[in-house]
Amino acid sequence: MNFTETQAREEICRVGRSLFERGYVHATAGNISVRLDDGFLITPTDACLGWLEPARLAKVGLDGEQVSGDRASKTLALHRRIYEAACESDASTRCVIHTHSTHLVALSLQAAGPELLPPITPYFVMKVGHVPLVDYHRPGSPVGADEVAALIRQYAVRGTPIRAVVLPRLGPNVWHDSPATAMATLEELEETARLMLLAPNTPALPDTAIDELRSTFGARW
Repeated sequence: MNFTETQAREEICRVGRSLFERGYVHATAGNISVRLDDGFLITPTDACLGWLEPARLAKVGLDGEQVSGDRASKTLALHRRIYEAACESDASTRCVIHTHSTHLVALSLQAAGPELLPPITPYFVMKVGHVPLVDYHRPGSPVGADEVAALIRQYAVRGTPIRAVVLPRLGPNVWHDSPATAMATLEELEETARLMLLAPNTPALPDTAIDELRSTFGARW
């Protein structure tokens, strides 16, 4: 989905406020970016997503150099690597959202990987898909960004492209073609994590059920 820069700025602020007001982010945790034709918009470092101002969002060129606005989030390198890798198989990727969503972080403290969640609900399978659990790296680590990019490519080669990863102790990164659709993916992912914590012994959907979701709805599992 293509946006004008003005529309993208407004949408980042709208989605940030919605996530903050509903408890998906807190304090100055989390960040949102949008890929433009001439670069990227990203929330500033240490900004509260509930109080963003369109004019103060950081604009960064395609080369990663800041053009305008407040100082870009320290996770800029990760966002750029996600766009680079994801767009190889899905050129419509336009938005990345990172949050410290409570249930996803809590589940990451217990999960052993290689994926965070089994396919326990049909909407998780259809709307989110596989969610790899990345090794722990400090916030903003370029090594972590490299690992995420490698996972995106690995799953694309398998024919099961991903829209999310989870960073242990930090939370999810999700991406889609707009801030609204990325937020919807995040919501479904966080709800599935909450269900898993409430009912930890829930079995995965059987293969026959997943095959039906593939054939009926085109699920990429």
